Amino acid sequence: MKYFKLPDLGEGLPEAEIVEWHVKAGDEVEVDQVLASMETAKAIVDVPSPIKGTIAKLFGEVGDVIHTGSPLVGFEGEEEDAGTVVGKVSGHGAVAGGEDSFVAGNAMAPVAGSRIQALPATRLLAKQLGVDIEELKGSGNGGVVTEADVQKAFEADDSLSNNEIIKGARRAMTDAMRHAFETVVPVTLMDDADVSNWEPGQDPTVRLIRAMSDACAAEPALNAHFNAATYSRRLFDKVDLGIAVDSPHGLYVPVLRDIANRDTQSLRQGLDKMIKDVKDRRVPQDELKGATITLSNFGAIAGRYANPIITPPQVAIVGAGRSYETAVLKDGQWQAKKMLPLSVTMDHQACTGGEAARFLKALKASLEKPAL
Repeated sequence: MKYFKLPDLGEGLPEAEIVEWHVKAGDEVEVDQVLASMETAKAIVDVPSPIKGTIAKLFGEVGDVIHTGSPLVGFEGEEEDAGTVVGKVSGHGAVAGGEDSFVAGNAMAPVAGSRIQALPATRLLAKQLGVDIEELKGSGNGGVVTEADVQKAFEADDSLSNNEIIKGARRAMTDAMRHAFETVVPVTLMDDADVSNWEPGQDPTVRLIRAMSDACAAEPALNAHFNAATYSRRLFDKVDLGIAVDSPHGLYVPVLRDIANRDTQSLRQGLDKMIKDVKDRRVPQDELKGATITLSNFGAIAGRYANPIITPPQVAIVGAGRSYETAVLKDGQWQAKKMLPLSVTMDHQACTGGEAARFLKALKASLEKPAL
């Protein structure tokens, strides 16, 4: 049997989840025919066949997490090692199992008193999740217990309060937030923009995007990247705006490129495409990279103010809350006003309080204009 290992689906991502199989054992496939749809940290990627051949075996079920470099599909034929198609993998402690025997990644280390075969990483996962690995029946070749077996046992155990393994976009969000907590020194400024005088038909999200562009032009220090290890920062002339998009699968932050040089129609079309891509879980990897600053319009759901979390190497994020009406006393007369709450979080390692305040002032001034 020839083995096709899961390739790197984007900049060293360590794993991907099987979302859908497009083939089954016994199918004849052509070169570049889609074998499976895999969800990486942020997007679903179709994995094509590297060769023409007959499918002998699928390694994993929908929902399983496959590590980069581990077998994904087995093809009928003699063992070979050519490109991403690899032959029989062996190592110390490999399970006897005939032609199909292999150990992916690292060899299984023998454990005294253990009656099962599993990789050290699988044993560690079981220990972390409180799963008794000795009670599991392995689904791998020769009865090897896999990480997927451990995850399924964890999720099926009622004593663990129906916990689930976080995967895909939610897992990526968890890692990003932990990294941000460890590396960013956040400070948040809050204020309200008076949007009472907006002309009818104004698109609130487009207005926010345009205001972000104006604020970055007025105070470039927040449209930047910062490297704490080297005490270096990079200011950008172009504003590539990350826009937080909520979904049932987790938070996605696709990037709207060069917002200062796009008209209203182009911005709206870009937003609509983002939302559709997120809904379909088909956001291209290139559209998830390179943001210079981020906007979170959480007020479209609820909430006035927040302390949004910066994603390094960015140094700032703007949160827009839910607009509200209030009464203001002016010249002895009460006037109704519509206010838009704003929260600007900046990394105080890279920005000063004055820079953040000037940015917020420019943001407000742009939003308070009657029209774009």
